[in-house]
Amino acid sequence: MTTPAPAASFTGPAPAEALERAAAALRENNFAVEILDDAAAARTRVKDLIPAGATVFTGASETLRLSGIDEDLNRSGRYDSVKARSSSMDRATQLTEIWKMLACPDVLVGSVAAVTETGSLVAASASGSQLAGYAGAAPQVIWVVGAQKVVPDLSTALRRIEDHCVPLENERCVEAYGVPSALNRVLVLNAEPHPGRGTVLLLREAIGF
Repeated sequence: MTTPAPAASFTGPAPAEALERAAAALRENNFAVEILDDAAAARTRVKDLIPAGATVFTGASETLRLSGIDEDLNRSGRYDSVKARSSSMDRATQLTEIWKMLACPDVLVGSVAAVTETGSLVAASASGSQLAGYAGAAPQVIWVVGAQKVVPDLSTALRRIEDHCVPLENERCVEAYGVPSALNRVLVLNAEPHPGRGTVLLLREAIGF
């Protein structure tokens, strides 16, 4: 019987061979994939992929925050930021309108909790705000993914979420908002029915949770 790997094994970057296997499998499943050296390269590439003036929503992501991508998309003035626009809207009377904006921007940019070497993307969320767009509502999605998130299979991906990601997200939420997070929703993307809609920028370095 195989002993599960400790959570610490989810922090180091996967070897180059694992990244290549994941990238090849994702391409077979109709995702566009680029393997980039680091977060700086991803930051530049995201700017290339999104035209100025596009309506953009960024899913909550330490990867985007640490890389500077979140700031580029939401504070530069180059794009129509859904987060900036929705922050002034009334949650009590405009919630439906806000959710429509979150689900169907021109471009949704985020990350995932795991990428499998068999070609699946696995996302977890407490609110689900980014998941409708990930699943198909947004016409263009870009995922920026650190090398430590590459795992062999779906069962390991789910264990990574529960053993590694959730505890770290709990800490972040308690510090930022005074309340813990929760593993309320998990989305598994096994393939992309519309080739060209989803792009995975797979980094050789570890970044984010």
